[in-house]
Amino acid sequence: EVQLVESGGGLVQAGGSLRLSCSTSGFNFEDYTIGWFRQAPGNGRDGVASIRISDSRTFYKDSVKGRFTVFVDKAKNTVYLEMKDLKEEDTSVYYCAAAFVMTTPLNPYVDYGHWGQGTQVTVSS
Repeated sequence: EVQLVESGGGLVQAGGSLRLSCSTSGFNFEDYTIGWFRQAPGNGRDGVASIRISDSRTFYKDSVKGRFTVFVDKAKNTVYLEMKDLKEEDTSVYYCAAAFVMTTPLNPYVDYGHWGQGTQVTVSS
């Protein structure tokens, strides 16, 4: 059974940092791309960052470049999202998802067939 479990969310002040984890199981990790997405109330799901596990190539939404870093620990089948200089507009539920064939790295509506349950990130002023 494919499973993705996010953790690490919480409440942080603007300018602070958080590290999210996406622990995976049930599939051949190195064959996949793992993406991070977020969804705020009333909004659609939005791609934040992704990493192709085979070669660790990364992709980022423009508004998080330089602040967020996605990286992988292959020994643990886990992908992380390091978030720094957090802003109020980063407040969302954050999800990780897995794609076997990745054509659009940050599009949540294409390719990503397996999703975690999400973790809340709240950035206060």
